[in-house]
Order: sequence, then structure tokens, then C-alpha cells
Amino acid sequence: MLGDADLERYSRQLLVPEVDVAGQEALAAATVLVVGLGGLGCPATLYLAAAGIGTLRLADGDRVELSNLQRQVAHTEAGLGDNKAVSAARAVRAINRGVRVEVIDRHLDARSMLAAVEGVGLVLDASDRFATRYALNRVCVAAGVPLLSAAAIRMEGQLALFDTARGGPCYRCLYPDAAADDSSLACAENGVLGPVVGVLGSLQALEAIKYLVGMEQNLRDAVLMLDLRSLSLQRLALDRRRGCPDCRPQ
Repeated sequence: MLGDADLERYSRQLLVPEVDVAGQEALAAATVLVVGLGGLGCPATLYLAAAGIGTLRLADGDRVELSNLQRQVAHTEAGLGDNKAVSAARAVRAINRGVRVEVIDRHLDARSMLAAVEGVGLVLDASDRFATRYALNRVCVAAGVPLLSAAAIRMEGQLALFDTARGGPCYRCLYPDAAADDSSLACAENGVLGPVVGVLGSLQALEAIKYLVGMEQNLRDAVLMLDLRSLSLQRLALDRRRGCPDCRPQ
């Protein structure tokens, strides 16, 4: 039940017909796991907090470094050296004290991922390691939890919603072969402009909100490719891959 303060705080998004009071209550009841509180996870988390997500579960084992501050907007100079999940949780509380924050201040392994996904309605993959992405995909498939994955490098990015519980493809259907290393994901190796990860993280938050309030027009069964140098977008249909080792469609 929304109180008077809620009606004022969320008044602008309550005016969006697809949200309204029912959608806002759905957001307040939702638990979202964000894996990775870097360039993508920071803006996604801040917008979800501002939108009134009931519980944000934040997972990251890294610490804030000076080179992060060019793009990781939840962190500050005062937080240099702090764990990123702890730092992001502090930013969430500064925006919206009504959001419950759960902090996982370590890198997730297969066992801890299972515990982290328990009870969540949506997982945001904002990580920068292929091993994490593949492991998280397998856990989400097993748990029947949708996975909203974003990636960005240089001036390019992509976004996809994997919902295997409803018959959709998984991350491994899109990328069947694991990369030998993480250099293609690393900003330190390839560079990235701050607003690029800001755009992708914001889109990740947008798609999360759309999914949680039940909007029919979302990225399920598709991948959105963005070239922000030329400001071009391409949406590609994505099907389950027969024989996929993670979701194994028949």
C-alpha cells in the first residue's frame, strides 16, 4: 500500500500508464540482484533505487580505485579503497532510504551464486568476467530466474533479457563458446567512455522496470546492439540454440 510520501516521490512514474499504482507496488515488492557494481552496475543500481525497488541485493568483491571514478557514478573520492558493493549501498541509501539493501562484498562462486539468486525476481549481470557471466547464466537457468545482461566497451554496447523459464534462450545460446580470457570485456585493455556504460546501465534499469511491472514490450528473445559512435541501434531476434549445454532445448 503506497503512502502519501510514496505517491509524491514516485508521482512522475505513476503517471506512466504502464506503471500506475499497481506497477509501483510490484516494484516495491521486487527483489533484484545486481552482480557487478562497476560502470554498468552503478547507474543501473541508482536508477532502480530511485524507482523504488523493494530490495536491492548488491554483489561485488572489488574495491573502488581512482581509475573507476571516470565512469562508476555510485562511487566517490571519499570511498576510495572501499568495497564496491558497500560503496554502492551507501549511494542507494542516500537516494532512497525506503529501499532495503543487501550487500555481498565478495566475488561470487558457483555455491554463493545459488544463495544470492534465491528469492530474487530478476538478476542484472553487470560483471566484467566471462567466467562470472557463464556461471551466473547456469544458475539463473537452474533457478528459473530471468537474467538481464549488459556489456559495453569503447563506444559500443549490447543488452539482452534471457528468460528461459518462459522458453527463451540463455546467455550461452548467444555466446556458445567461452572466451579464453576476459580481455575483450576489460576497459583497462580496450578503453571506454563513461557515458557509454551510463547509457547501457540506464537501459538495463529501464528494461528491469519494464519487466517487473509487466510491460509486454521488452527485450525478451532479442539482443539490442548499440554503436554509440554513430548513434545506431539494431535489435536482433534470438532463438534457443539446440544442444545448448546450459539450457538444453529439446
